[in-house]
Amino acid sequence: MKVKRLALVGIFLFTAQFASAQTAEEVIEKSITAMGGRAALEKIKSRVVTGSLSIGTPAGDIAGTVEMYGAAPNKQRTVIKADLSAFGAGQLLIDQRFDGTAGYAMDSMQGNRDITGSQLDNMKAQGFPHPFLSYKAAGMSLKLGPKEQVLGRDMYVLLFETPSGSPIKQYVDAETFLPARTIITADVPQVGKMEQMVDPSDYREQDGVKVAHKLTLTNAMQSISMTFTKVENNVALDEKMFVKP
Repeated sequence: MKVKRLALVGIFLFTAQFASAQTAEEVIEKSITAMGGRAALEKIKSRVVTGSLSIGTPAGDIAGTVEMYGAAPNKQRTVIKADLSAFGAGQLLIDQRFDGTAGYAMDSMQGNRDITGSQLDNMKAQGFPHPFLSYKAAGMSLKLGPKEQVLGRDMYVLLFETPSGSPIKQYVDAETFLPARTIITADVPQVGKMEQMVDPSDYREQDGVKVAHKLTLTNAMQSISMTFTKVENNVALDEKMFVKP
């Protein structure tokens, strides 16, 4: 079983009709409006999300829990726990942190490590509460690609590039203008360069803004489905929780 190769690449954490040609900036602004509007989003200074997850592997599905923490302007932490004793591998713990500058991962299977390279670039690009609010300040370039279909729905395609050149492909639903699939590429230890897709769904309104209550992460090694049962905004968080221990 390839449980030891389990990798959390990053969670990245990214009503109109097709009527006329859009610019990339117009798609961004309509998406911000669809999520609740710039003013409402900027009132969200922190968020705590908890729920369950299922990790799909060739040896079978693994159930676990997930906790996600975010704080303005771009701090993030994700904690994943699962019991792998049925597979002879003990307890799984992945604790991935980003303090706005540096990233660190505590990993019971692959060992603890500093996060570097394109994986760190992708974390720096994830502004809170949403990167659409801060991509310019992060120094990212943006252009609009040709429309595509994802899961049977028409999508606008936003092509971001980080200052170091890491590409991020962001789909936006052409009808609802809510953010849809994100595709990133990152260098993962013991694996190498790997593409990962993140599909948010089940958007619900929370404190005036829409938040996805389901995420599906898919890469060449496995798929991870997350269902969030509790979402809390503007929770007091100690900044030390995002820092390397």
